[in-house]
Amino acid sequence: MRMQKSKAIEVLGGSIASAAEALGITYQAVDKWPEMLPGRIDDRVIAALVRKGKKVPAELLVREAKATA
Repeated sequence: MRMQKSKAIEVLGGSIASAAEALGITYQAVDKWPEMLPGRIDDRVIAALVRKGKKVPAELLVREAKATA
């Protein structure tokens, strides 16, 4: 299961600007994300949440759980 752009933005603060700041990238980079994020961006979103000590929503971890099963 891949993460949707809107969900990633939501968990990273709710705006493109807050998502970009959390990841250390530009607003324009986030704005250009496809609607369904590739795994490398999924991983960056999860890593940013962990670094900030925020809870990672379980639905964002489903892909990882299935891959290891």
